[in-house]
Amino acid sequence: MSNPSPLIAPVPAGAIEHGAVPVTLGSPIPEMEYPRRWTRPVRVGPKTIGGMAPVLVQSMITEDTRNIEACVRQIIQLHEAGCELTRVTAPTLRDADAIGEIRAELQRRGVDAPLVADVHHEGQQIALEVAKYVDKVRINPGLYVFRKKKPGYEYSEDEIVEQQELIEKQLVPLIRVLRERDLALRIGVNHGSLSDRLTVMYGDTPEGMVQSALEFIEICERHDFKNIVISLKASRAAVMIQANRLLVKRMEERGMCYPLHLGVTEAGDGQYARIKSTLGIGTLLAEGIGDTIRVSLAEDPVNEIPVCYEILQGIGLRRTKTEFIACPGCGRTKFDLPTVLNEVRNATGHLKGLNIAVMGCIVNGPGEMADADYGYVGKGEGLISLYRGREVVKNMVPAERGVAELIALLQTDGQWEDPE
Repeated sequence: MSNPSPLIAPVPAGAIEHGAVPVTLGSPIPEMEYPRRWTRPVRVGPKTIGGMAPVLVQSMITEDTRNIEACVRQIIQLHEAGCELTRVTAPTLRDADAIGEIRAELQRRGVDAPLVADVHHEGQQIALEVAKYVDKVRINPGLYVFRKKKPGYEYSEDEIVEQQELIEKQLVPLIRVLRERDLALRIGVNHGSLSDRLTVMYGDTPEGMVQSALEFIEICERHDFKNIVISLKASRAAVMIQANRLLVKRMEERGMCYPLHLGVTEAGDGQYARIKSTLGIGTLLAEGIGDTIRVSLAEDPVNEIPVCYEILQGIGLRRTKTEFIACPGCGRTKFDLPTVLNEVRNATGHLKGLNIAVMGCIVNGPGEMADADYGYVGKGEGLISLYRGREVVKNMVPAERGVAELIALLQTDGQWEDPE
């Protein structure tokens, strides 16, 4: 691999695959469009986060956890939309028990949807209870052992040690249960809910977020537990990016290689939320960082799933639909480009894995569509050319027959399949 990223490391000897795409131990990661940072594979039910497993798409339901039927319905909707891991909140012990009922009903209906329980304020007993029913437990270090002091309070060395010991004492029972049941733990740090102690020590900063995660990771390692996924989330993409980059650096310094969950939390809704999420998640994925993602929208959670897959497709990590390449059009364009692009998309959009270009003219069309498998290019008034790669295979085709001729070419090449 030429010019390898500094984040790309050999697979450590003795690493456990846990269902990830097979990798020869001790050898470099296979070259990809965007090389990924190798991480420890963590099994979550039938899925794997990390290793060389595909970047996993997840979401969270919004229904009241105690409304069993509504939760089951929403989980199934997400599952059918392509969600690979679904999170359910467990704010109380009653909710933890409700998750047990949700899991039982999903199993009764034959739905194998991995579940994560979300545990927050003073959730030690809740986490222990809900671990009976889920594949992963998410805790927030800033809230798991919650102690709030008056503004401006200065912590003494003894108080810092005391709080760290209290965290370990309350975390160890959960670690034991997760280890015994071969379950996963997500250490989910949020920029807006750092512990009071760490905020005093580091400020509300990426450094504070990283220290919060490392504190919990080190406790887990002391007790021989490594089925860990880490997330550092913020509502500002820049903070989230900085925090994750810093965490990777700190983990590499300590010989750690835990998988990362990426997301811009509380992103909002609409176009801006999608752009902000894409900036944060996509930037890190392009650097090889990230093993599972969630796009957090203030909308129906089903709307999150297409955005996740579009980010992964855009960065070259998943191919879930046809990739269309199209010029913006200019005075040289020989046809109504938006209309033709839609016609080509409607006809071929179900052909996953293909790159198809629609270009307005031959001036820059063949060169600019170099990555395309097939090209539809304006030739002259009312005429188009069809390309296979950079080779013209059908020339001077009347535009009204362009889409039909493209389909015929795909059929000849064995690339066509009828839409469902």
